[in-house]
Amino acid sequence: MISKQAEAVRRHWAAVRQAMTRPEDERPDDESWGDLTAEPRAVDYIEVEAGGLPAMWAVPKRGVQDRVLLCLHGGGFVGGSIYTHRKMFGHLAKATGARALIIEYRLAPAHTHPAQVDDVVDAYRWLIGQGIDPAHIAFTGDSSGGGLSITAQLRARDRGLPLPAAALPFSPWTDMEAAGKSYETNEDKDPFFYRETVRMLAATFLGEDGDPRDPLASPLHADLSGLGPIYIQVGGDEALLDDARMLDEHARKAGVDVRLDVFPGMQHTFQMAAGRAPEADDAVRRMAAWAAPRLGL
Repeated sequence: MISKQAEAVRRHWAAVRQAMTRPEDERPDDESWGDLTAEPRAVDYIEVEAGGLPAMWAVPKRGVQDRVLLCLHGGGFVGGSIYTHRKMFGHLAKATGARALIIEYRLAPAHTHPAQVDDVVDAYRWLIGQGIDPAHIAFTGDSSGGGLSITAQLRARDRGLPLPAAALPFSPWTDMEAAGKSYETNEDKDPFFYRETVRMLAATFLGEDGDPRDPLASPLHADLSGLGPIYIQVGGDEALLDDARMLDEHARKAGVDVRLDVFPGMQHTFQMAAGRAPEADDAVRRMAAWAAPRLGL
């Protein structure tokens, strides 16, 4: 049985869908997204600049300093922020025992692809420049940030940077063509992510001449060989379920060590209910338990 706290995530996405029917000046801002998450407690937040980008450290009281989660917020590349996601990533950092660096990458439509992957690489280069060993860094993110946790590694590899230890994408958006069958099979379960909505967001992100099969936008079309281990989480009721499944399959074929957990009845980025919903807390614990040994903790 799905907890009432997890149902709040479903209501959130239904409210976002309803808000889209209103005039733009009457829509609420997306800061309320962060209200889904409880404060993790015993976590300090410090705003910094990382590689020229606004960023925020989430520092658990008992965490180590030289292991880092590089955190990439979701929001369809058009929304979300370090503030909407600070608590959720704070829960993950606390459970892992590492610091989290949450970055504010540029958003579409003002900045289209590949600005976002370039921003993540700049922040990653900055982290390395701070003396953090790449083997002690893991990329993580939700939705668009989940896709970035893979594509930014490819960009980093192209630029001659060493790869991080691991990636932890949850509800990753990996297919700009929105071709997955789960758009049909979960159509009556997912209140927001209809195929036409996702394609509209993809067009905004890619820009006028963008290619939905660009490997740095859709990692399903990329060579993933050589990447470190990947742990994917996804909700069983979300339309992007097949994005996670296809990433899992594509990475396995490339010889990457992959784990995929599907959480029955859960919505897109249900981990945002961390500290409130038992399902979200379970997911965060699993992610932290998987990540810690790969970071040497």
